Amino acid sequence: MSTILAFAGSNSSTSINFKLVQYTVGLIGDKQVQLLNMANYPFPLYSEDNEREMGFSNSLVELRNYIMEANGIIISVNEHNSNPSAYFKNVLDWLSRLEKKFLEDTEVLLMSTSPGKRGAIGSLETIEKLLPRFGANISTTFSLPSFYENFDPEKGITDSALAEKHKMALAQFLSKV
Repeated sequence: MSTILAFAGSNSSTSINFKLVQYTVGLIGDKQVQLLNMANYPFPLYSEDNEREMGFSNSLVELRNYIMEANGIIISVNEHNSNPSAYFKNVLDWLSRLEKKFLEDTEVLLMSTSPGKRGAIGSLETIEKLLPRFGANISTTFSLPSFYENFDPEKGITDSALAEKHKMALAQFLSKV
């Protein structure tokens, strides 16, 4: 059975990207899914000095192992000032120092959302270009604009056209995992 790892690129306890990931994995029925809340994975700011002095934390090694054991990964990235959050970029920096190709031959469904009308598309595009450097195969992407207008915690994505795009993106990803 395929294993899918799912998480948001945010360490916020109220992350809307995590809510989108939770909703997405709730639609998967026939695969084993591991959902991670990145608020439980604090990492110091990456620097060569920190790496030399502290080495790699158990949490980082655990995260890398989860990633490398998965057949597919669902990630929803948040956005700060049209870019990925410093937290998520930091996670990628640490992971790439531990294992350069930590996403080798891994299918990725890359998503994003934000309160704004662009749906964190700037962050999504940046990460879409970056992850293949670490070996990822980006199966497809999905951006949910105006989260608070288009998402209901009990119903999910409320805009029918966006819900259909999300469903198609998930189906495309699942067909490759």
